[in-house]
This record gives sequence, C-alpha cells and structure tokens, in this order.
Amino acid sequence: MIPNNVIQETEQRFEYRTPERTETEEKLKSGSKLLADDPQRVEKRLRRLLRGEFASEVAAVAAAPSISAAAAVSVGTEPLALERILNKNNLMSINYLERGLRVARSVARIRIRSAQGRTLGFGTGFMVSPRLLMTNNHVLSTRNDAAFSHCEFNFQDDLTGRPIPTSVFELDPDLFFETDRALDFTLVAVKERARQGSGDVSELRFFGWNRLIEEEGKAILGEFLNIIQHPNGEPKQLALRENEFIDLLDNFLHYKTDTAPGSSGSPVFNDQWEIVGLHHSGVPRKDAAGRILTRDGVVWKQSMGEHKIDWIANEGIRVSRLVKHIKNLALNDAQRRRLRTDLLEKDPPFLPLRDETLPQTNGHSPDSSSQHATAAFSTQPRIVDGSAVWTMPLQVSIKLGDAGGSATVTAPPAYDQNGSTNGGGGTAAKPSPQTEPDSKDLDEAIAELERSRTRKYYDEPQDRADRDQYYADVPDGLEPADLYQHLSTLLDETHINQPKYKPSKHVYPWVDLQPNKKLRSIYSGIEYDPEELIREDFRIDQERTARLQEKMLTESSGFGPERIAEELDLLEAQLPYNCEHVVPQSWFEKREPMRGDIHHLFACESGCNSFRGNTPYFDFSDFEEAVREECGMRIGNKFEPTAGKGTVARAVLYFILRYPGEINRTAQEYEPDRIETLLKWHRENEVSTYEKHRNMAIFKIQGNRNPLIDHPEWADQIDFLEGLD
Repeated sequence: MIPNNVIQETEQRFEYRTPERTETEEKLKSGSKLLADDPQRVEKRLRRLLRGEFASEVAAVAAAPSISAAAAVSVGTEPLALERILNKNNLMSINYLERGLRVARSVARIRIRSAQGRTLGFGTGFMVSPRLLMTNNHVLSTRNDAAFSHCEFNFQDDLTGRPIPTSVFELDPDLFFETDRALDFTLVAVKERARQGSGDVSELRFFGWNRLIEEEGKAILGEFLNIIQHPNGEPKQLALRENEFIDLLDNFLHYKTDTAPGSSGSPVFNDQWEIVGLHHSGVPRKDAAGRILTRDGVVWKQSMGEHKIDWIANEGIRVSRLVKHIKNLALNDAQRRRLRTDLLEKDPPFLPLRDETLPQTNGHSPDSSSQHATAAFSTQPRIVDGSAVWTMPLQVSIKLGDAGGSATVTAPPAYDQNGSTNGGGGTAAKPSPQTEPDSKDLDEAIAELERSRTRKYYDEPQDRADRDQYYADVPDGLEPADLYQHLSTLLDETHINQPKYKPSKHVYPWVDLQPNKKLRSIYSGIEYDPEELIREDFRIDQERTARLQEKMLTESSGFGPERIAEELDLLEAQLPYNCEHVVPQSWFEKREPMRGDIHHLFACESGCNSFRGNTPYFDFSDFEEAVREECGMRIGNKFEPTAGKGTVARAVLYFILRYPGEINRTAQEYEPDRIETLLKWHRENEVSTYEKHRNMAIFKIQGNRNPLIDHPEWADQIDFLEGLD
C-alpha cells in the first residue's frame, strides 16, 4: 500500500501546480500538442523521433532534422504528419503491439515478505539491466525488505485466459542495493537463476530489460502513456494509451486517466515503448470530510486495495532524473560500479516472444533426401481414443496419459522421390492423409458437464442406503490391525471398474464439483469454471502431442517404446494437468489402478501441483503466521496446503487402506508421525457435503467407497501403519 506521506506529498504537488496544469489543459483542448508544451521540449521530441527508428513516420514534417516546433506549425505540417507522430491518430503500426509484448517480459510482480516468510503485500518492478530491478522505495525500503522478498516473472495469463508457469527469482541486495526516499526508487540485484521448481524459464537473462534513457524528448504534454503493471498483486495488466501526460515538474510528471490507475513500481512508457517514468503514487478523490473515495463513490477502506481508489491523477518520477541520480551515486565497490555501467550503457538483447521458435537448421542446408524426410514427417497427428497417431516413415501410436505410454512401432517404408513406397516389389503406398485431432472425448466431457447442471447434487437418503449395504459385513469390535485388513480387502474386491487417468473425463465434469457446480483448487481454494479446466486439459494433450512430434522430427533414430515413455514422462512434468494426486505418482511409478483411482484425484491448478511436487504433508506450528504461497507452505520435504486439509487427509488414508505397501515408511513418504498429522487434520475438519457427493459419485463409477468419509469415527480404530511398507 502507498504510504500516507507519499500520497500527501503528491497531493501537495498536484494542488500547487493547479494554475499551470489548467493552462496546459486549455491549450490541449484547442487541439495542438505543439503549443501546449515548451517549444524547446517539443523540438527535442521531434529531433528524437526524426533521428530514431521512427524517422519514417515523420519524413513529411520537414526535409532537415533541425526543424523547430515553431517552423513546423508555421508551415502547416502538423495536421498532415504530426497528428500521427504525436498520437492524435489512433491508427498504429502493427509492430506497436509486438514491441509492447517484448518490453512486458521484463516486468515482474514483487512479493513483499516478512522475515518469517509471511506475505505483506505486492508491488511491481522491472529489469533495467541484466541484473538490476527497479521499483519504488516504498515497495522495498531496506536491504532486509529485499532479502526476504522475491520477484515473479510471467505472472500472467496465456491466450486461453489460463495462468502460465511463474518463474520466481530471489533478490540479491548483498550484491547491489540502492534506494532513495525523495525520488521513491529502489535498485536491487536479482539472482541469475530462478528458485528451484518454479516456471518454465529458469534464467534471468531470458526476460531481458528496458534501458533507462537520460536524454529528454521522450514525451511532451498531451501525449498518451502506457503502464505495464501488477495492480494489487494481480496478473500482469496493461493500461494502454489511457494516461494523458498533463504536467511536468522538476522531478515528477503527472498523467491522468478515467479508467487505468498505476501500480506502485510500474514502468511508464511512451508510444515508442521507451520508459519515461517510474510510477509511484496518485491523487485520490476525497469527499467533503477528506475521506478517500472508491470509483463507486463509497468511502475507501485499506482492505479494498489501492487499485479500488478513485485516482484523480497519477504521478511518476522522471527517468532523466533517476538516471542522473544513479550516475552520481558514490559506489565504493568495483562490482557494483560494473552493474551500474551495464544499466547506463548496455543495450537490451532482441528476445523472441514466448511462443516464437527459432529454425533449427544446425547451420546446414537440407539436401533433397532430408527435404523428403521432412515432408514425410510433417503430417498432423490424429487423436483416436486418447491416442496420438502419426503416419510417417515410422508409424507410432502413443496413448497419452497412461503410465509409461503404449507404443506400436512398425518398420519404416522406403519412400521414393514421389513420396510412395517400394515394399519389396509390392504396390506403392501413400502416407495417411492429414486429419484434425478427434474431438469426441472433449464433446463427451462437455456434454457430461451440461448434464451435471440439472442433476441433484447429493442424494443423502440413497447414499446412506448404499453405505449401510456396503459395510454390512464389517464386524463390530475388530482389533485395529484386523479392521485395517478387513477394510483393505473390501476396498480391493469392490474396486470393479478401474478407469484410466483422465481427469477431464472422470474428475472435472461431475465428481469434483462443489455444491455451486464450480471446481475449487484443493490446495489454494480458488474456484474455476469446470469447462475451462476441461478444455485446458485437452489443450495440454494436444500440446504434448505437438512437442513429441517435434522431438521426433529433430531426432532421426532412437525412438523405441522405452524412449517414447521417457519423453512422455518429461512432457507430463512440463505440461501437467490441472489435477493433483494427493499420493504423488512417483511413489507408485504411475502404475494403474493407483494412477486413475478417482478417490485421490482433485482439481488443482498446475502451479500449486508443481509447487507441492512429491512432498509429503506436514503440519507447521507457525503456518498461519508464515504462509508463503497461495498454495501453502513448503520447506524441504514438508508441505502444508492452504486449503483442503481434511479432504486430502481422508484421501491419503483411503489410499493406505486400498493399496497396502505402496507408501513407504520413510521420511520421503510417510513415517508414523506423518500419519498422526493426517489423523489430526481428519479430526479437525468435518466431512463436508462436497466429500459425500464425491464419495457417492465415485462409488457409482468404481464400485468402492472411502470409509473415512462414511464412518469418520473409524479413523481412530484402524491401524494405518499396517499399510506402510
């Protein structure tokens, strides 16, 4: 949250400049940006545009680069050319969007944390050199603030609206840390490699940086500015041409908007995507009593977050002043001076966008035979009953989602120059035609979801009758070990149907729905539209197929069944479903029926899935004061989720009953004290209607039930240690 003193100082500057700002706004209303700002500043702006990569846009302004603002106006060129240059014309080159996407890569969410690891708040920061990140002083005020906090790149949504993996980097204030309260900025070093287990991108260099330019002429009054930010810690967002530059002070610039306030520590860009300011505060609208108001006109409360405030204007620190200050810093360490030199002099690299791929020619031009091979391998896969099938010189059928995969390999035919084969004198055969992936499974999953909207969520009388019949032969008064053995046998013998692991079919459409017919992440508690997760998992299937195909295209040999299984394991790790096995798959080597047993499968966003990994559950004594992530807290070989503790405990206890000997009695899996943790969570969290619905739905599919849901009191009567190997 922006400190009160920072807001008050901004208000004072804004009020003091009212006469000058009013005069500027009157000039802008007349329609001429060139007359609203100082002529020398306008000339600097035009010179900068004329000599830069945007010179083609201003070629019609004048024949010589020394044209003055006054001359430009006098010859009447403004209506012809400067409208486009200075953004009166909203038609922009298409590369405008690409430039914006590239600079956005360097913008990160800052998670501000205490020494105990508790999240205190969020801010925005951005890379300004290969190792240095800039944000506000009021976001990271001290070295200790930075030491306990971290920055998160790629905290944003993809083209489908789903989150992409976030890369988390620790800050390194011991290497470099400089801050200034008056200019409200902090520069801090970032470690070169991401925290283990986070994101697809592990090296800082792949996010690039934005150069801080000291030279003036990057924007004049009346131009529109762009802000890339994480408002209130939310996924990355863009305020595109929403903020009008309305006033320039010695160290600050003011810009106003009706819809898009800034976020602390955000970079402020011109239309050429050069940074013109560091956003840090704003002027809030207040009522007669001096209370801050929201955009809805109600009195604002701190719990609402600063993004809810009705900001009259935004304020940023001028980049030219920041660079001047940084140049004058007295740095007594050679390494720190080198880092500053990189900031001042090093140009950022040209990085491809996230989804771009570079051609892999290895520096050689393909010969005719390789061209034919490429053509033979270029067919799209067909998806048949969950299998990805290609027709190539080597025909491979791969069952995606199964443990280890299944593969059928046939001998490669010899293609002639026309693409036909010579099979020992037989009739030449053509490769199979290209076909689109079959959508039958997807259609069936969506249809099942539609039926769920009108189905009765939980039929308690029927479930009670089913339960009583299911356990009718369980004797009373059994010893704990005997009760374990009796229930284990019952769960095994009644597990008649054993579905394969396919959460989009067996988990999302009905089994895992909450009473409001939404899905809720088992660890974070965040709700999702079930259709989104169904479609996302099918998209993941197609992405796995495409990547495996690409791998096979680039490697000409060695793709037998074992290699295919290895590649599928790798792809599943890189592109996981939004589903969690509460007993990690690696503990039972992805074997069925454990892998597809719905009793221990739950909706869970892939980020939380990856964050937990294969770590056993643990009960931290200071968990409530030190939750580190939305998903929960993980330290070493210990993980405690934010939500769902009773539910996951009962699911794991079911697994121990159903599959004796599949969980080892080790610190890596479950020692006796971890069983006590599960029993504690079971006792502290009552069985919910959601769990009863799940249990009844799974009973209809698999034929067996979870005794800990049906008879919670049995938990203290069963010797679960019987099930540990």
